[in-house]
Amino acid sequence: MCVLNSITRAFVKSNIFFILAGMTTVDSLYRPCRLCPRRCGAGRTISPGGKSAVPAGSGYCGESAALRLACASIHRGEEPPLTGGAGGGGSGTIFVSGCNLGCVFCQNWQISAGLSANRQKRAWQISAGSLIARRKCALQISAGLAARQMPAGRPVLTEEFARICLALQSRGAENINIVTGSHAVPALAAGIAAARAGISGGPAADRLRVPVLWNSSAYELPETLDLLSDTVDVFLPDMKTLDGDISGRYCGAPDYPAAAKEAVRKMMVMRSLRFEKAPGGGPDRMVSGVMIRHLVLPGHTEATRTVLRWFADHCAGRALLSLMFQYTPLGPGPQGSITRAEAGRVLGWLEEFGIDDGYCQEPVSGTTGWLPDFEKTNPFPSELSVPVWHWRDGFA
Repeated sequence: MCVLNSITRAFVKSNIFFILAGMTTVDSLYRPCRLCPRRCGAGRTISPGGKSAVPAGSGYCGESAALRLACASIHRGEEPPLTGGAGGGGSGTIFVSGCNLGCVFCQNWQISAGLSANRQKRAWQISAGSLIARRKCALQISAGLAARQMPAGRPVLTEEFARICLALQSRGAENINIVTGSHAVPALAAGIAAARAGISGGPAADRLRVPVLWNSSAYELPETLDLLSDTVDVFLPDMKTLDGDISGRYCGAPDYPAAAKEAVRKMMVMRSLRFEKAPGGGPDRMVSGVMIRHLVLPGHTEATRTVLRWFADHCAGRALLSLMFQYTPLGPGPQGSITRAEAGRVLGWLEEFGIDDGYCQEPVSGTTGWLPDFEKTNPFPSELSVPVWHWRDGFA
């Protein structure tokens, strides 16, 4: 992994090196793939031109070495320090297709669900099996993908990714917010570096200047996070659960608690909290640090208590907490919504543990109007999102 790290740092720090080396340099970092805790060992490759609907070689995430994006938009539904509040420019979200975790209740299932119904069973095999078993499993997954349509999204090359970042910035985005990119770290690191260096032939001012956010499931390896040390300013990880039975049942990852704790600790070492005053008296803008999100699952509030206790013990003063009640039953996950009694218990624990630095979402239930539809040019309601780029329609 040290060799992978040094190679990646070379092309992240030097746009000239990246241009000379080309996509082959990035591509090689996916063969065999050990980027996430699944360590599936798949030989993720790119088919000629990187344009095929089904990748030439895929890992557990269902993705090849090609970077596939679903959409980019100015999003106003994030926390105030990320959007700039009512008078801010919004967060420049870029949704990456595919996912290395695969929660069965994922609200972004149209772009994240890249595997078959046997996904969780295979995840257990990858997590617990031998190296030979993991390789065999990866080959089975790759073969299965050849017979089915991939989730929404299309491959983009480094320059197009950079242009998307710059388009978001030109529309007033407070930051670039990369969503579910854990399986594509090398390509994304290169793309961010290219955006910061500027488009070849473009004006010197046409360079990415706003902070970059890493919006992930926290199912990541510390050595992979190291590849983002020169490119990401703010980490926005989920802390889904610290109960291995729950993460095994709903995410196919019984090792998620250990992996997520290690990843969050790493993020807090990499970036300390820092804010800048916003013009016009808006909320201070988060330009560095970690904000940990936790989605409360109905019927599993004791698992939330464990997460809050861990946050109080290990993260207080080093990270912000964002507590969410927006769970919507999709697929075979927990059914129903958060009840008033459950929400009350959770809010009481915030006081019990002395957690007062962060954000808490108003409990919502019985509505799906805010759920995204990535087949639309604007996947979100117009009051929440302004489209900038879409996988099928291009720039808006």
